Amino acid sequence: MPWVSQEMCTGCGLCVAQYPVSAIQLGSDGLAVIDESECIRCGRCHDACPRQAVRHDRERIRGEVATNLQWVRKLLRHFDAPDEQAAFMDRMQRFFRKERTVSEQTLAVLESVAGSPGTELDAAIADLDEPAIKSSAHQRPRS
Repeated sequence: MPWVSQEMCTGCGLCVAQYPVSAIQLGSDGLAVIDESECIRCGRCHDACPRQAVRHDRERIRGEVATNLQWVRKLLRHFDAPDEQAAFMDRMQRFFRKERTVSEQTLAVLESVAGSPGTELDAAIADLDEPAIKSSAHQRPRS
């Protein structure tokens, strides 16, 4: 997700003028702000900014890792006994492995779509959604 470095932005509005949807606005301080929920990731804001104030999300990886670790640390305080802490840490590792798997599988599909990505994405979504819904709704536990 692109973001705007408030230290680099001059509030010229070129990114706002070039953007095809209303995801970028000038805030009350006159500086550009990107609404993540509206951003279509077209890259035009990067190209339009003469100060390179629109930054790439990969620059935030360290901060996001720190945020994740702070969250884990906050939750860890609810477990006093060493065995409870160890079990919690195992659950957190499973959670982040699941997140990694979701990202890897999403990337695999995105990398595999070719000539008509819309159609191929629809097919991948249908393939992934339908069996999961049907199997979870109709599966019975085995004894």
